[in-house]
Amino acid sequence: MQILPAGSEEENRRKGAEWCRRAKEAGADIALFPEMWSCGYRIPQDAAALQNLAVPANGVFVNTFAELARELNMAIGITFLELFEPAPRNSLCLFDRFGNEVLHYSKVHTCDFGEEKLLSGGDGFFVCDLNTAEGFVKVGAMICYDREFPESARILMLQGAELVLVPNACPMEINRLSQLRGRAFENMFAIATANYPAGQPDCNGHSTVFDGVAYLPNEEGARDTCILEASEEEGLCFADLDIGILRRYRASEVHGNAYRRPEKYLTLISEKIQPPFVRADRRK
Repeated sequence: MQILPAGSEEENRRKGAEWCRRAKEAGADIALFPEMWSCGYRIPQDAAALQNLAVPANGVFVNTFAELARELNMAIGITFLELFEPAPRNSLCLFDRFGNEVLHYSKVHTCDFGEEKLLSGGDGFFVCDLNTAEGFVKVGAMICYDREFPESARILMLQGAELVLVPNACPMEINRLSQLRGRAFENMFAIATANYPAGQPDCNGHSTVFDGVAYLPNEEGARDTCILEASEEEGLCFADLDIGILRRYRASEVHGNAYRRPEKYLTLISEKIQPPFVRADRRK
């Protein structure tokens, strides 16, 4: 749902609910919000003001969308600034079509070089079984800057993710779009990104869905895995994901986990290695 935030938490709650209803009327199985919808990705740099802006995961704002998911028989991925100690988190709750919370994810790679330096980071990456009218789908999540770390997507792939939801709040230009395309290709899963439209500071729409299927048996050569790229305007953006094709593709292709050599990757977790080009403010 590539939509502009309103002026307050209550207005965002009402507008979000209205657009969820529109999505259901248009046939959606899953509705996804842009990053931190509860406050429109507004992050006060005063700690007290930040805490006052945060909402609890079991409070009125989030529960509105649990109840709405059950009413509409549609999964909803609601994003919010989560009340948390010692500092709020940038979070997503995914409710299935029965209103059950099946995934609660908080952004691991917070943008500590900017406004998000005041936030707490998440604890890890998780995958759930989402019950849809078309059957179960394994769903995970990344949030915005998580996209820039291949480890985020790789961990989700190793947990079996078939669809990764990516709430977003930044300019989606060729390099970031290429990251999403690459993550979908190398992990053989679909990635659905919901960004704010033009009109939101530092955002430009271009929400996307990459289905992760680079080759089809009856077609020569590679195909474009991008099955949706929205304009900059506010609106609902739809894509149909064929999970059956994706599963058959994953069962026969060479990417993902097929030919990995994990025993050769120990450098990734070695504390003896001093990585190059580390910013001075990130060195221990």
